[in-house]
Amino acid sequence: MHTPIRGILLDAGNTLVFVDPQRVVPVLLEAGADAAEELYYEAEREARLALSLAKGQGVTGHEDQFWRDYVGTIVRRVGVPEACMVEVSETLRRMHHEDHLWTHIQEGTVRAIVRMREMGYRLGVVSNADGRVAALLHRLGIAELVEFVIDSHVVGVSKPDPRIFRMGAERLGLEPGQCLYVGDLYVIDVLGARAAGLQPLLLDPFGQLTQWDDVERIASVAELPVWLSVRGSQSRSVRGGGTPGAE
Repeated sequence: MHTPIRGILLDAGNTLVFVDPQRVVPVLLEAGADAAEELYYEAEREARLALSLAKGQGVTGHEDQFWRDYVGTIVRRVGVPEACMVEVSETLRRMHHEDHLWTHIQEGTVRAIVRMREMGYRLGVVSNADGRVAALLHRLGIAELVEFVIDSHVVGVSKPDPRIFRMGAERLGLEPGQCLYVGDLYVIDVLGARAAGLQPLLLDPFGQLTQWDDVERIASVAELPVWLSVRGSQSRSVRGGGTPGAE
């Protein structure tokens, strides 16, 4: 039997927040990808798979690698002319550095976080980021719904290093085994959380990460309250638990 879950740690990018297509698509159109609006979502789906597979092969991620595997796939898939691909990728990178591109929150995410607080779960965010994720989540209204945001750039440790996951558990005042970690990359999030003693849950919105069959998965954060209830953790996690939103 699983240890009852009392705390939930969430990844940020491509779990809580996603690239805003309203900012990216105009750049792609201007570069000559006339079908960018129609092709964007399929391209983004392929980009997530490319990133997951790269990480699955043991690539743990320099920023250049990320832009090649994720952004590069989008740029290529929507039909940006080959001669413009590097320039467009660099334009998007510059836009992201100036004002975070990951600003889209999927429908049901905030409602799910509020519901999990009501269910008695302790909540935090643990993210590989560049020092800006806490400010971003404050701006988007998510930070005030969780107890803390741990940014790898700030603490000097990145996933999949088990130490950053344990930092999250310690901040919640819980044992690692009492915490669930939810993220979208198997090698980074699932294996890292598992090595730290946390219970992992893989975010697989398109059901395409089928090569990893040793972990449970959900399609979105919006599904978490139902998943937790089905798992049978609700009553056990609340018993003796802390108050969500309090240190």
